[in-house]
Amino acid sequence: MEQRYPWKIQQLRHHTNILDGTAAPTLVLKNANYLNSSLKMWQQGNIWIHQDRIIYTGSLFPLNTNNCEVIDMTEKWIVPGYIEPHVHPFQLYNPQSFADYASQTGTTTFIQDNLMLLLLSNKKKALPFIQQFKSLPLSFYWWARLDAQTEMAEEEHIFTNGEIHDWLDDSSVLLAGELTSWPKLIEGDDLILSWIQEAKLNQKRVEGHLPGASEKTIAKMALLGVTGDHEAMTGAEAWSRLQQGLAVTLRHSSIRPDLRKLINELKEKGLKSFDQLMMTTDGSTPAFYREGVMDQLIAIAIEEGVDPIEAYHMASYTIARYYQLDHMQGMIATGRIATLNVLEDSRQPTPVSVMSKGVWMKKDGIRTAQLPETDWTSIPPLVIDWELEDGDMQFSMPCGIEMVNNVITKPYSIQFDASRDELSTEHDECFLMLIDRYGKWRMCTLLKGFAQNIGALVSSFSSSGDIIIIGKRKSDMMIAFNRMKELQGGIVVVDHGEVIHEIALAIGGVMSTDNMEKVMDLEAGLKEILNERGYGHDDPVYTLLFLSSTHLPYIRITQRGLYEVKKKTVLFPTIMR
Repeated sequence: MEQRYPWKIQQLRHHTNILDGTAAPTLVLKNANYLNSSLKMWQQGNIWIHQDRIIYTGSLFPLNTNNCEVIDMTEKWIVPGYIEPHVHPFQLYNPQSFADYASQTGTTTFIQDNLMLLLLSNKKKALPFIQQFKSLPLSFYWWARLDAQTEMAEEEHIFTNGEIHDWLDDSSVLLAGELTSWPKLIEGDDLILSWIQEAKLNQKRVEGHLPGASEKTIAKMALLGVTGDHEAMTGAEAWSRLQQGLAVTLRHSSIRPDLRKLINELKEKGLKSFDQLMMTTDGSTPAFYREGVMDQLIAIAIEEGVDPIEAYHMASYTIARYYQLDHMQGMIATGRIATLNVLEDSRQPTPVSVMSKGVWMKKDGIRTAQLPETDWTSIPPLVIDWELEDGDMQFSMPCGIEMVNNVITKPYSIQFDASRDELSTEHDECFLMLIDRYGKWRMCTLLKGFAQNIGALVSSFSSSGDIIIIGKRKSDMMIAFNRMKELQGGIVVVDHGEVIHEIALAIGGVMSTDNMEKVMDLEAGLKEILNERGYGHDDPVYTLLFLSSTHLPYIRITQRGLYEVKKKTVLFPTIMR
C-alpha cells in the first residue's frame, strides 16, 4: 500500500528531536547565503538536513552533530531546485533520460504531459506506469490530458470519462490539459466542461493552449475554468492573460525562443514585478538543451534586467505556489523536501552542486548519481506485422500541404500529375503519406516546402503514433519504411537506396532509450542531412510531430483524412487498405 504522507509519525517525531538536540541531522550546510522565498531576500545562515527533509534554516547550529556531515558554504549561494512546469517528455528523448540530463543543471522537478502514455500503451496501464517515478530521487508530476491535439478515428475510446476521472484522482497529477481543443469547449462541448469542473473539484489547475486568442476568448476560457496559459507570443498577449486573471508562463523553446522579447515588451507595458510569472522550455527538441534547461531561462531573465530573486522564483517558488506544492518544495525552508542548488554566484544560475530529495545528483561539478533504468514494458516496441505495398503509393490528390514554417501549414493546389515513381528535384514538392501503425488505412498527398532533394524519410515519431512517409522516390520510401520496421520504430533517411541516417525509437516508436547526449547528436545529424537536401526550416522534429496536430493552422494530415483546421472539415478522407 502506498504511503499517504512523505514522512511517518515516527519520522516526524525524530525531526523535532533533532531541533531539541536529542538526535542529529545527517547534513548541515553552514554559513550559506540562501534564498528565503517568504521574505524575498538572501539570508546567511545554516541549513539542517535529515535525509530528504530540511529540518531548519536560520542562524542556529545543531546541538548534536554525531555522525553529521558539515559542509562550509561560505561564498556559495543556495537556491531552490528548479521546476520545469510544462514538459513534453517524448521529443525523441523519454521522461527518464530528459530528467536525468536536466538534473545536472539544477532542474529536478518535472510537471509532464501524459499524452503519449495514453496513445502508446494500453490505457489501463498508463496510470500504473507513472507510479514507478515516485521512488526516484527527482520529483515527477503529471498532466491529465482531455484531448489528443489531433483528429483521431477513435478518440472517445482513449479519453473516456472513467479514465479522465482516474487521472484527476491521482495525487501526482497536478493539472488538466493542456487544452488544445478549447474551440470545441467554447462551441458547447459539455463533456470537456464537466472534466474541467472535476479538475477544479480535485484542486487541480487547468492549463489552456490559446495561441493568438482574443481578449474576449481568454475571458471566456477563464469563465469556463481555465487557470493558466503558456502560449503568449508577445508582451501584449501575456498582458492580456494577466488582465483576465490567468497565470502566465513565459515560453522559451526551440520553436518559440521568445523569452527576451516577452520580458522587454512586458517592461514596456509597465510591468513592475515578474515574481508572479513562470517560465518553461515547452518540450523543446533535444539539441536546444545543450545550453541547459531552466538554468538557461533564469540566466536570460537576469540578463534582461529581471531581479535575480524574481528570476529564480519564476523557475521554482512561483511554480510551486501556483501548483500548491510550496508546503513541500520550491523554497528553502523548514519542513520542505531537501531539493536545492548550490551556486558560485547569485547571478550565475547553473549550479556546481545539485541536491534532490536529499540526494546529491551533482557535487562540486561532478555527477554523483544517475537515475535507474525505467521499466518500459507498459509501452511496447512498435511491431509492424504488415507490408507496405506498391498499391499504397497512390498520390493522385488535387490538394497538398505547403509548409509556411516549422509547424504552420496551408493548403495548395497541386499543378502536375503525381502518378510517377519519382518526383523532380527541380521543385520542393515531395510525396507524403500518413499510414496507420496497424496498417488499416492510409492518406496520401504531396508536401511542399519540406525538401528539394530527399530520397525518403520515414518516421514513426508523430503526434498520433502513426507513420509518416516523405520522399521524392517511391523505391527509397519503401526501403526506409522496411528499415524503420526492422528497428521497431524510428526515423530513417534513405538516399538512392542507401540508409544514410537513422534514429532508433524503441519505446513505442516515439522515444529513444539512449541518453540525452546521444539523442542530441542523432538529432543534429538528422538536421544536417535534411538541410543539405533543402530543408529550409529550423526544427524537423517538430515538423514531423505537428504534421497531424490540429491545434495549429491551417491544414493537417490525420487519422480521419486531410483536415482543414479552421472549418473543422475533412477535405479528403483516409482510404482503408
